Amino acid sequence: MLGMALGIGVLLALLGCTATEGCVAPQELVSQLLQRLEGSVNLHEAANPSVLLAMNLAGGDRDGPIFKWLLQEIKEEAVKRAHKDMTSGQVALHVLALLSSCQDPQRVHALDQSIDLIHVLQQKTDEEMAQLETEGIPKTSLYSMSLDTLALCLAEAGGAQGPSVALAKRVLSPESQLSLDTRAMVALALACVYSNVELQDVQELLLEAFWTVSNSLLDEQEKGNGMIGNIYSMGLALQALQATREFYAPRKWDCAQAFSVVSSHDYQQPMAIAQVLPALVGRSYLDVAGLDCSATKDVSPSRQLLLSPTLGTHGVPRAPILVHYSITNTLQGKHFQYSTTVTVPSGSTLLQVLEVAAEKNPQIFSFETEMTSWGPMVVSIHGLAASTDDRTYWQFLSAGDALDKGVGSYKPHDGEHIQAVFSTY
Repeated sequence: MLGMALGIGVLLALLGCTATEGCVAPQELVSQLLQRLEGSVNLHEAANPSVLLAMNLAGGDRDGPIFKWLLQEIKEEAVKRAHKDMTSGQVALHVLALLSSCQDPQRVHALDQSIDLIHVLQQKTDEEMAQLETEGIPKTSLYSMSLDTLALCLAEAGGAQGPSVALAKRVLSPESQLSLDTRAMVALALACVYSNVELQDVQELLLEAFWTVSNSLLDEQEKGNGMIGNIYSMGLALQALQATREFYAPRKWDCAQAFSVVSSHDYQQPMAIAQVLPALVGRSYLDVAGLDCSATKDVSPSRQLLLSPTLGTHGVPRAPILVHYSITNTLQGKHFQYSTTVTVPSGSTLLQVLEVAAEKNPQIFSFETEMTSWGPMVVSIHGLAASTDDRTYWQFLSAGDALDKGVGSYKPHDGEHIQAVFSTY
């Protein structure tokens, strides 16, 4: 027994965990993951607001070229695309990234243009709510609505209470079957609104909802011996449990057990790192509006200043590669199988391959995506949509093996054959 007690004591000391302070990971692990996250930034790809958000929460270098490039790119993307091309969840992530960078999302200036990103977010959230009320499902997803609610709340915009009530009711519905990522994001959003709402009946509803979510996460950890869902859902789950710990008391969270699972995994995927890093330093997305702004300047750097050996340049040409792409359905309706070969620059993502194929032959290779916490997910190809009721989805394979990354991050190599197969789970 003494040996076991000593062993637990060593583990708690290693993780920096106490009953009152919660858990934080060893600085060596945090630094390693932060380095990997910064190293994943590529000037040839769109800036990921989740990366900037995580860097800020984990104490990344705000004076470095990577931070400055990400911040400027996110501002430019906002003024160019927020109104017409972005989903509500994408706008919300841009708002959170800007707040964490000590920028005012109501006054985003880039490319000689300005935009009120909070106004855009409120409009898109209203659209989500309108469709939820009329059709029972939001325009995009409940995950996106949770992000919207959290961003509006942290920006103190005043439009978060309505969607928070809708989310709470959905969580408490007997038919509720929300994914773990969605439940965790709902908990974060409701925890924020709860601390800012004055109506007692609304407070009680929100409290019941995120108490229910938090306890479901604790239940899953107990069943999984520390694992909550899978290793890639751990980041948001840890954030939610840290942010709501006072509300599931007197039940206790064994954070050392959960952190030992995370610490033993070799995270490589940038989005996974971006979600788990804040939790490893004892923070969550709820902390984005309270970071120290003293070291942050409102920079609008020129492109020339941002070029460095780490980041490269926009102007470096990339050799073209050929990618073979096929779509197959032998499950529903009229079966089909089509193939094509497209040319894309080396380093292109699978999503870019799909876009080129759709441009080349839209009647055959048209597709639709839905934004998730892991980036875009293909939900329809050739007019055939995935369905949770039928438990169907589009599975992407290479050489018969399922891809280990999403379409927004997987990069095919020259001559590779990518198959999209309509499948069941």
